Amino acid sequence: MKQSPRDRKLEEVLRSTKLVAGGFMGTDTRHPIEIIEQDVIELGRLGLTAGQVAERMAQLTELAKPRLGNWIDHATLKLRIKSEDYKGTLVCPWPHPGRFEKRITTVEHAETGKQISWTDLNIHMIAEHGFFEGKGAFFRLEPTEIVNILFEDLT
Repeated sequence: MKQSPRDRKLEEVLRSTKLVAGGFMGTDTRHPIEIIEQDVIELGRLGLTAGQVAERMAQLTELAKPRLGNWIDHATLKLRIKSEDYKGTLVCPWPHPGRFEKRITTVEHAETGKQISWTDLNIHMIAEHGFFEGKGAFFRLEPTEIVNILFEDLT
């Protein structure tokens, strides 16, 4: 895949460990655009868009924020949600202004016990860039896994 200078710079930033420990690409050798395209295809197969996934993630984070550090129950979705704040902000690796609180939201499916965690930056990168991170990245979110946990009401 022939890359523009801008695409090369983006990939360099995503693979760097300067913004986050381990970088956003993990051990994934694919180009970021290829990762995004394959995740979009997978989401389409599941009947959702990246925007819908990010919206549900943002809603759950907002529900958990007032009870910082404590689990809350979402009976309708059969989920337990917890949000934890850390000092500082994270910067979006795409070339635009964007700083996001260092917050980690963890969601646990009440019946299966399966958990998934994300940051506010993950929500942004999924909503605005369709980027779930590369395989092996600490906060990589597999589209099938997140849909199975957060959207059981649709499956």
